[in-house]
Amino acid sequence: MTPAIDLLKKAGAEHRVHSYQHDPKAPSYGMEAAEKLGLPPERVFKTLLAVTERGELLVAVVPVAGNLDLKALAQAAGAKKAEMADPAAAQRATGYLVGGISPLGQKKRLRTFIDQSARQHASIHVSGGRRGLELELSAETLAKHTQACFAAIGKG
Repeated sequence: MTPAIDLLKKAGAEHRVHSYQHDPKAPSYGMEAAEKLGLPPERVFKTLLAVTERGELLVAVVPVAGNLDLKALAQAAGAKKAEMADPAAAQRATGYLVGGISPLGQKKRLRTFIDQSARQHASIHVSGGRRGLELELSAETLAKHTQACFAAIGKG
């Protein structure tokens, strides 16, 4: 169990857990999840952390098939600019290791933004809190349990 799974179970939220044998040499953990689970990459979302000019950490959930638009994230957060967070800071704030950061069950509640494309799918996949562990749930369920906003933050 991970804090992400515990949170969903405790809340009685509808979700499914999928696991696969993680390859530490995989160049992209998100694309690896899509390939190993036989999913279209636009339904698998990665969890990224960014930091604003004020030092606020933000969580961004975007499709693995594309990238995070830092300018759009900053705008959605009401900040002037954002840049990718230091991996060590991301791990400290979330309690998860890079490559297995889940948007759910983080140590510290951070403002979360989900790319609006997530709403196009009946369900999406996000990290379950460990490399090789994915959670399938609706975008609305994810937003509810992370208190997230939807915004056009993905590109590509």
